[in-house]
Amino acid sequence: MTRAQRIVVIGAGGRGRDAYGRWIVEHPERAHLIAVSDVSAPRREALAAEAGGAAQYGDWRDVVADLHALRADGVVIAVPDALHVDVAIAVADAGVPFLLEKPAAPSLPELERLARHAAVASSRLAVGHVLRFTPFWRTVKRIVDSGAIGRPMTLEVRENIGFWHFAHSYVRGNWRSAEHAGAMVLTKTSHDLDLIRWIAGAPPESVYSIGELSWFREENAPPGAPRFCLDGCPVADSCPFFAPRYYVDALAEVSGHPVHLLGADTSPSGRLAALRTGDYGRCVYRSDNDVADHQQTTMMFPGGLTATLTASAFTAENTRNVAITGSAGQLTGHMESGEVVVDLFSPTATLPDDLSPAAHELQLKPPMGHERHTLRVVMPNADLGDHAGHAGGDAGLMAEFVDALGAGTVGEGELSFATALDSHLMAFAAEESRLTGRPIDFAAWSSSLSLLQNAEGDLSS
Repeated sequence: MTRAQRIVVIGAGGRGRDAYGRWIVEHPERAHLIAVSDVSAPRREALAAEAGGAAQYGDWRDVVADLHALRADGVVIAVPDALHVDVAIAVADAGVPFLLEKPAAPSLPELERLARHAAVASSRLAVGHVLRFTPFWRTVKRIVDSGAIGRPMTLEVRENIGFWHFAHSYVRGNWRSAEHAGAMVLTKTSHDLDLIRWIAGAPPESVYSIGELSWFREENAPPGAPRFCLDGCPVADSCPFFAPRYYVDALAEVSGHPVHLLGADTSPSGRLAALRTGDYGRCVYRSDNDVADHQQTTMMFPGGLTATLTASAFTAENTRNVAITGSAGQLTGHMESGEVVVDLFSPTATLPDDLSPAAHELQLKPPMGHERHTLRVVMPNADLGDHAGHAGGDAGLMAEFVDALGAGTVGEGELSFATALDSHLMAFAAEESRLTGRPIDFAAWSSSLSLLQNAEGDLSS
């Protein structure tokens, strides 16, 4: 049996601590958290304590300088997006394999800088596109690849962000600024673009996108609304985004993410104190956010497959839906419930046998006098344990990363940097289209990025 891998976590915020760090702590037979770096002493102290006394560093540069002394097998980078490339290049230069939280870079020039350097340094780099590693999306991919629904014709993915989640992350939180974090189509939907690229099996031929920041704007503020919710908001009882209702009431039993982002004191009084003057207590109409709150992107792929991605802040659910139509059947799915429904047009058609773990239920329904062959596949999210984040993708990615560390295969296959490049480029193309109002010839546009394409070729060789 491979020994437990010695891992350093750089960035102990929501992703570094709650998604990646905690998985390491709870799987001591597979991984050992040896050091934590974060500028926030309470955050790094909390994760280090959970790990039984991991070494602590306030500056990421210091822990990178000590990677060899620490005998680190791998590194998880989960710092703010603006720091991704600087930290990744430093770890690459140290020669230690690493997992980089998505997006790999917040801008196209930064992505090119990382790609060039990673190629030169022959880096063993994986990007945190966790949804590829969920039972749900692996089932969707397996069904499409099996040919059960025939040749794919349309692919629709809907990213239901959830009104409360958007307010937390994209109005009040770290991803509210396109300049400092990147466009919403990159920071939020690069997961979805990665899935679309993965299922399509090729980069798109064209990309067109529309959307804007429509609602979370100063002119939509209720009359008399103050800068901070606790400064006497006249619509506190009715506003869906009243901060204390979310952080103090709805999350009363939660002390981890996202509550710990308010500060070290997560008691009710501590939360209220943080909301009085902190970012998360601001009126959503009087913040400094500038990213789109809804956006729709259409893509044309070789062979005639068309795809659409809809992302909206104005949803009750926080999940993803998928609908794929093909020449021999159609597939619909709901990520949160784990349910995939496949309608096969031929009564003799079947699904692949290797869909375990899954529960199959056969239904026959006669629409318009014709028998429809319906198969229901349920991926039981309840069986995913405590790390069902992203429908099990967080745990799935960490398990894959740790296994690859032991096998020496980080940077290969689905854990290669090259697999992540197209989805990032699709996001940057979509945002350019949204801002200019013009469709993007993706092949011509991406081929003009000569430095990036050269780096991609080197990385995938």
